[in-house]
Amino acid sequence: MASPAANLPVALLAGGLATRLRPITEKVPKLLIEVAGEPFFSHQIRLLKRAGLTRLVLCVGYLGEKVVELYGDGSRWGVQIEYSFDGPKLLGTGGALIQALPKLGDAFYVLYGDSYLPIDYLAVGEAFLKSGREGLMTVYENRELYDASNVWYADGEIKIYDKKRKVPEMHHIDYGLGLLQARALAQWPRNAVVDLADVYGKLVAERQLAGYEIRERFYEIGSHAGLNELDGLLRGGKLAN
Repeated sequence: MASPAANLPVALLAGGLATRLRPITEKVPKLLIEVAGEPFFSHQIRLLKRAGLTRLVLCVGYLGEKVVELYGDGSRWGVQIEYSFDGPKLLGTGGALIQALPKLGDAFYVLYGDSYLPIDYLAVGEAFLKSGREGLMTVYENRELYDASNVWYADGEIKIYDKKRKVPEMHHIDYGLGLLQARALAQWPRNAVVDLADVYGKLVAERQLAGYEIRERFYEIGSHAGLNELDGLLRGGKLAN
């Protein structure tokens, strides 16, 4: 029997300016940056499709029309793609999700547009649905290795998530995949700049953010170093793709 988590759409946050990747992103949106000979988004689509997730809602802004031009409705890839544009101003990661709510339904995955995560997405989704909470964040025991740790995770619970205020117990990091109930965004303003980190922080304070620890490391193209590493690993066949 198919997992109910397979019915959830994936909101892909891909509307930012990707300033850390300039000059590459001056004319190319992050999703279309070439990795191992093809646009990064092609690699993401294959990962998600193999995991059983085929409904994608792209939250786009900067140069988003180029993504639409190349991928269209996704039918050529065996997936369904819809687009939600920020509009005249960038709305931030949370604001982009709020804008996309009419296309996302009651619950959905949230994936950063620069994350490459070869994991069991349905297991994460099932844990979220069983939790009964308004959100779930995947975490990884990073210990400052790949980026600054920003999560205090203990006894299966997220105690603190904060990207600005550091505490000594923070050994984990936001892994790059989450899930939300639409109602988690109900109290936030529309057409305003909202940071997803603030949404998660509020959920932690309300004990509404479940934690799910991932043991495999994450990969990303948010930096030149991350981009070069992933390019080499995929070209060398060292990662499933």
